[in-house]
Amino acid sequence: MRPTQPPVGLALTRAARTIGRAFDETLAEAGGSLPAWLVLLAMKTRSGSQRQLAEAVGIREATLTHHLNAMEVAGLITRQRDPANRRIHVVELTQAGEEMFGRLRDAAAAFDQRLRRGVSEEEVAGLRGLLARLAENAGAEVSGWPPWAGTSMPDN
Repeated sequence: MRPTQPPVGLALTRAARTIGRAFDETLAEAGGSLPAWLVLLAMKTRSGSQRQLAEAVGIREATLTHHLNAMEVAGLITRQRDPANRRIHVVELTQAGEEMFGRLRDAAAAFDQRLRRGVSEEEVAGLRGLLARLAENAGAEVSGWPPWAGTSMPDN
């Protein structure tokens, strides 16, 4: 029997790509990128070593190092060895990094409001639940922690 509609996974993938590209463009207009935003967001909501930062962002340490190198060159962060354990790098935001975080936070919040246009809070809650269920059905662990906690981002 021939399906009458595309599979849910295909529709979800197409929507995610479209929304992802639009979000990338929004962040670029604000002077940033998705990797920079995720790193800055993790730095604002968690403290710790590069390893802990990579875990918070959900990337490998080598990939994080690549992003941190670029961010350090741009003057957004500083990295120093932990005096107590020279193998650990402590990463901190500079004033320029704080300012970039603010611009990207505002851009991300405005983008979120754009996405929510004409969508009720109940629909958003239902979507969150549905996406979590689909991710679980696909075999992913769903952490559920809000990465924007403590950053003046909307909680909904």
